[in-house]
Amino acid sequence: MAAAAGCSGLTSGNGELTDDINVTSTLLQEGRMLPDTFTCHGEAEEGVSPPLQWSGQPDDVGSFAIVADDPGSAEVFWVVYGLDPATVEIRQGGLPQSARAGLNSSGEADYAAPCPEQDEHYDYRFTVYALDAMPELAAGAPLEESLEVISQHTIARGSLTTTHE
Repeated sequence: MAAAAGCSGLTSGNGELTDDINVTSTLLQEGRMLPDTFTCHGEAEEGVSPPLQWSGQPDDVGSFAIVADDPGSAEVFWVVYGLDPATVEIRQGGLPQSARAGLNSSGEADYAAPCPEQDEHYDYRFTVYALDAMPELAAGAPLEESLEVISQHTIARGSLTTTHE
């Protein structure tokens, strides 16, 4: 259950986890406000997933996974796995063909835009995991299962954390 608790419990199955991946975005900045476009307050009430780029991954990557969560509330907004090891970015509102989405805390296999309340502080973490293999997970895998598989195969990771106040 620790893995489902905001992913802060995700550790490598092989004990050699590094935080070497540099996660960036053309529209998100570390420590800055999450733009409304990516929340339920945007023009599209369901919000759209943000663009993400990453670099610094190890050479022996078998695939990538992405988890977006609020570590303070243990809510997971997005779980993506099956990203080809040659992939180094995702576009706003979309995923490469090889990618599959697992269920989030809302029980949806999609990006569930955070819906922050005004005058409350939130952190929104977008973590890219380098995995040692392509996970054997179908699209729509249960949250606990997908987080467990990601945890077992993680060899490196990196995060971009935004806020809302």
